Amino acid sequence: MARADRLERLDRTRIGLEEDYRLALIAALKVTAAGSWGLFDHRQDRHDRARVEKEVAELTELAETIDEMREQLWLEPFALHQEFLASRGPVAAQAVGEPKQARAWLERMKEG
Repeated sequence: MARADRLERLDRTRIGLEEDYRLALIAALKVTAAGSWGLFDHRQDRHDRARVEKEVAELTELAETIDEMREQLWLEPFALHQEFLASRGPVAAQAVGEPKQARAWLERMKEG
């Protein structure tokens, strides 16, 4: 029973951390949607990177903790963070800008 209780507590903690991650990502997306570049690192600009370095590091650290818990619980890696990482980096010249991309993310997260 002790193992089951421990796993149950771990899962509750994981759920709480995933919600913390979601809220932190939403806060960062709102700043980006308002016109601040850097979260998606599309321009690969050092000033943009410096502006969001703390938020990205916090999201990554939180996601690593979540993934460790998920591994112990035999769950898939944290999909929201994987999706966020995949959306970062250089894009084609005709791609939408970061503020518009952030607004799309916010809309999608509101629905889900």
